[in-house]
Order: sequence, then structure tokens, then C-alpha cells
Amino acid sequence: MSSLWLLFIGLAMLAGGYLLYAKFLGERIYRLDQAYPTPAHEMHDGVDFVPTNKFVLWGHHFTSVAGAAPIVGPAVAVIWGWLPAFLWVTLGTVFFAGMHDMGALWASTRNRGRSMGMLSGRYIGARGRNLFLVVIFLLLLMVVAAFAVVIKNLLISTPSAVIPAWGAIVVALVVGQMIYRWRMNLLLTTVIGVTALYALILLGDAYPIELPASTLGMSPATFWIVALFVYAGIASLLPVWVLLQPRDYINGVQLFIGLGLLYGATLFSAPDLAAPAINGNVPEGTPSLVPLLFVTIACGAISGFHGMVSSGTSSKQLDKETDARFVGYFGAVGEGLLALGAIIAATAGYATLADWEAVYTEFNAGGVTAFVQGGGSILNAGLGIPTSLSATILATMAVLFAATTMDTGVRLQRFVVQEVGEVLGTRVDKYVGTAIVLVVAMGLTFSAGAGGEGGMRIWPLFGTTNQLLASLTLSIVAVILLRKKRNPLPALVPLVFVFVMSFYAAIVQLGTLREDEDWLLLGIDVVIIVAAVWVAVEAVLAMRAARSMPEETDAHDREAAAPESATR
Repeated sequence: MSSLWLLFIGLAMLAGGYLLYAKFLGERIYRLDQAYPTPAHEMHDGVDFVPTNKFVLWGHHFTSVAGAAPIVGPAVAVIWGWLPAFLWVTLGTVFFAGMHDMGALWASTRNRGRSMGMLSGRYIGARGRNLFLVVIFLLLLMVVAAFAVVIKNLLISTPSAVIPAWGAIVVALVVGQMIYRWRMNLLLTTVIGVTALYALILLGDAYPIELPASTLGMSPATFWIVALFVYAGIASLLPVWVLLQPRDYINGVQLFIGLGLLYGATLFSAPDLAAPAINGNVPEGTPSLVPLLFVTIACGAISGFHGMVSSGTSSKQLDKETDARFVGYFGAVGEGLLALGAIIAATAGYATLADWEAVYTEFNAGGVTAFVQGGGSILNAGLGIPTSLSATILATMAVLFAATTMDTGVRLQRFVVQEVGEVLGTRVDKYVGTAIVLVVAMGLTFSAGAGGEGGMRIWPLFGTTNQLLASLTLSIVAVILLRKKRNPLPALVPLVFVFVMSFYAAIVQLGTLREDEDWLLLGIDVVIIVAAVWVAVEAVLAMRAARSMPEETDAHDREAAAPESATR
């Protein structure tokens, strides 16, 4: 079968989702109001609360939530065949992720930019909030520690990505000045920024950088990890418009260029799908498609981490409430587009079924490698781009996305630490909060050796934890809709499906960890399951109570949020 069918059908479904379903959600369910004052204006501080052009904020939001996950998840999940991954990515993006991301952004905007953890206190009670914060903290810890290791591996395996990956920081600093200090035209700024970034890619491809065996007394692996944590700590403390926002915006534009190249190459070369639609010959040890597909592909379908970004930082920068449709829902569509590209690259980038099966020899054998190899092959066949340069472009894309998720993850986890301090009655300033985050994350990363092996120690729990968090976020959205006497079904249907699948996966994982006698992960998994179930029960009780409550109005939102100041 030609990959063009996947490309055209997938693009049509995602476009229909944004043009039709997102419009329905914005007008009939969330009832977005352009006149409603957003936290970015009411609490403007020039650091975290900054009214932002919706295109710039979309880039910041999208690349923060994306990371490498929309590439890795689908490129691993096609081991069950391309059809299940394609259906989950397209339907999940349209009916699950868009609703979830846009809903979290809207809910936080209505509550002075508060995170989903703190919102749970208002809508499902103090016990639910405390347990919610535990789950969020563990999830962000997994993200920060694991992404440091992922980026380190990419910088070592693809040294041509070193110059563009670090040079992008300088480009972002200049772009931030061009937008906010010099007030330059956004289109001109974008052209200059993207041109500079691609010049760095060409430079990196010509001059790959491999570190010597010892740098400042550290191995390459240790040096890159330490450098990444130092960068992430500094980036998370700077005013958001100085580095994070412009860096993410340029990365977002770069994604569309990269996707344009990949989709264009697919159009010209029209490669056949080497992988089967449904793989009946999976390698031994491959877990069952149900429920693992629905936790393997998170970003690109639905992901709890998106709710953390939506409510943690994007809601603090939303210029108008109506921008939530473009930033939140279209951010999910951007992930769907990336996931669709990953599926095509990992299934049509190989000449024969035997070539494809030689890569997918075991579960988790695909991932970024399959995306870079397969995508590079398609770019070479369709557009004649040299294989080496194609690999550099795709590897740089993966590094930049992973880095933006890591630095945003540090910033979000600092917010969580500050919110925990607020719950305990102690004020934690941003420097102390950041120090706590870095010490804990670095402690985990180096806990199993100087090569960062510990960074992946609790990562196996990410999929189930992340999806449980997505369902809990949807439960808060559902409670809000019930209180406002609006139709809760668009939130309840994905909530039930995702909770059942992720809870099922968590129980399966519990059995596997017990067989492997991995008592650390088993203990953490039990904590996460108990916390998630407890929050879910509290949410169900809150939904029942909400049905008999008087209708909440916009005035109620302002009154409930006004007495306390959101975390800064």
C-alpha cells in the first residue's frame, strides 16, 4: 500500500478536527470569551505572566509538550503494524488530545493561571489535590531525568547535531530581543531566525563535534548531562520571553519546515509501506496491543504532560481566551502531524518487509533510530537530500524538541515545588525551588553511575503515569463543565477510555515488575495507582455533587480565584 493514503487521510482527519470539532468545543462547550481578562494581563509581571502573540505562544506551547515523544511513541508502536498506530494517532488527536489540552488551558485561564494540581483543590478537594501533586511531581521528575539522558545519547550518536543544538540558544536569545525589545516584524524575525538555525545545521553537518575521552575531568556522557542541567536551570529562571518562548517558537517553525520536507518527499517518492497493516508476527516478548498501544503513544494522541504545560505556563501567557483554540487544540494537531510523519518514516522508509523486521527485532527497538533512518531514506529518495544531511536535520529536530521539553519540565516542576510549599504554608522562592528540582533530578540521573543510567530508572512507569494523569485532568474539566451546567460528554468519554486503558496497563505492569523482582519500581507503581484511584474516586464524588449545585458563572470564577495569588 502506498504511504500517500496515510498522508492524505491523516491530514484530512486532523484538518477536520481543528476546523469542525475544535470550533464546536470553543463555541458550545468552553464558550471562549474574547473579553474575559486572562492572567497574562491581570497578573502581568514580565517574567512568567506575559501576554503573547498567539503564533509565538503556539510555538512555545507546542514544542514544550512535544519533546521527542510524538516521534518515539509512534515509531515504537508500529511494531503492532501501522494501522493501530494510525487510528490511535488520528482519532486520539481529534477527540482526545485537542479536548484535553484546550480544556486544561481554558480551566487554568479561568483560575488565574493555576496548575491542574492546585485546581484539583478547588474542584475535587484537598485530599485529591495533595495526591494529584504527588503524581505530577513524579511525572515531571521522570521527564526531566530521562530527557537529559535522551539528549545526551543523541549528541553522542549524532555529533553533527551538536553545533545546531547549542547554537539554537544564541539564535533564540537574539529572536527574543527582536520580538520584544526591537519590536521587529514577526514574519521578518521568523525568516531571520529560521535561516540562522538552518545555517547552523549545515555548519554542524560539515563540522561534527565529538568530545574527547575527558572534558574537565568528565566523560562525554557526564559532561553533556551536567551541561544540560545547568542550561535547563538557567533557562527556567529567565523571564520566559528571553529564551524559552523564542527558542520554542523557532523550533515550532522548524518543525513545519521539517514536516514539509518529509511530507513533500513522501509526495514525490510515494514509497510503499514496508510494514504490515497489522503485524501478526511480532517478536517474542512483545506485549499485547491492548492496553499497551494506548500508553506507548501518548504525545501524538493524548498525554497528561500536556495538561501540565497548558496549566503551568501557557495559561500565564494567553493574550485572549479565544486564543485557547489555536494554542491548545492546534498544539495537539501539531503533535498529531508529527506523529503521523513518524509513522510514515518508520514504516515506509524501508525498502522491504525484511529490512523493516531487521530493525523491529524486539519491543522498543524502533524509536528515534527508526525515525531518523527511515525519514532520511524518504528525504533522500524524494528530494535528493544527502542521507548524512537528512539525518542531521532529523536528529537536530529531535534534540531541540527534547531540550525544550526538559527546560520547560524544570520550570513546571519548580512551580509544583512552590505550590507544595504554599499548601504547607511555606513560601519557596524560585531559586530555592529550582535548586530542589535540579538536586533531585540530578540525584536520580546519576544514581546508577556517571553515565546517567539512573535517568531511565523510573522511565518505564512514564506511559501509565502520564495517561492516568491525562484522565485525572479530564475529570477536573468534567467537574467544571458540570458546575457550569454544560454538556460534559466531550470530556467524560475520553476520560473513561483513557482511565480504563491506563489503569489496565498499570496493573499489567505491576505483574511484570513483580516477576522481575524490581521492588523499587513496583513500590512507586503502587503509590501511583493508589493515588490515581483515590483522586478518581474524589472526582466522581465531585461530579455527583456538581449536578445539584447552582450554576457557576464567570463571576464565580473571579471570586474563587481572587483571594489567593497564583504561584510565581
